[in-house]
Amino acid sequence: MKLQADHNNAPNEPRSPKLSDRIYAGIFERIVNGEFVQGERLPSETALASEYRVSRPIVREALRRLREDGLIFSQKGAGSFVERPPDAAMLRYAPLESIADIQRCFEFRIALEGEAARLAAERASSQELAAIERAVNLLKERITARELGVDADFAFHLAISKATGNNFFSDSLLSLEGQITFGQNLARNLGLKHPNTRLPEVQAEHEKIFEAIRRHEGDRAHEAMRQHISNSRRRVFEG
Repeated sequence: MKLQADHNNAPNEPRSPKLSDRIYAGIFERIVNGEFVQGERLPSETALASEYRVSRPIVREALRRLREDGLIFSQKGAGSFVERPPDAAMLRYAPLESIADIQRCFEFRIALEGEAARLAAERASSQELAAIERAVNLLKERITARELGVDADFAFHLAISKATGNNFFSDSLLSLEGQITFGQNLARNLGLKHPNTRLPEVQAEHEKIFEAIRRHEGDRAHEAMRQHISNSRRRVFEG
């Protein structure tokens, strides 16, 4: 399923979801709707497997992803509990069937772009560093103007991927542009509820990544990028 960059347009030809996606979305919806409230213990893996007619490993995978998104937590020997409900406002921007894809896209980007940042720090030319800096400055202008700045955000990530010297990184990002900008739009629209913290937070993370790349500090750039995308995922699911 390809998510559209325009958050008002829902995907119209969804792919057949994986079983774990279906369980993830089902539990997600039940938390949003208040069937499972904050602090409540979820049914056991065995009970969920029976209810959804899937194997326990499928349920376990869905629960792992819900934990990564900060929606549930697990206690050894006690089961899984609702950490907090997601912001219901996100469903105004993303249909429920898109949520699993958004989560998977963030997961993939953490791996892909973390390594891209490391390679960019090791290989970027002066011209490529200038392109990354221009994108950082453009995003700063957008944030100052209280604009979403999705164009500048994507340009920043694309400039880093191009600075790797490996076109597979930039080609991968371009192939995911719809999904990435959909997630960026979602994060920005939810972030407008916290205009004095969320947007400056994003800018500070971008500047930290750029500074590490500029100084040719590969490990630091790798970690800063992974943390930035993890934070982006958190901002989406926390609202």
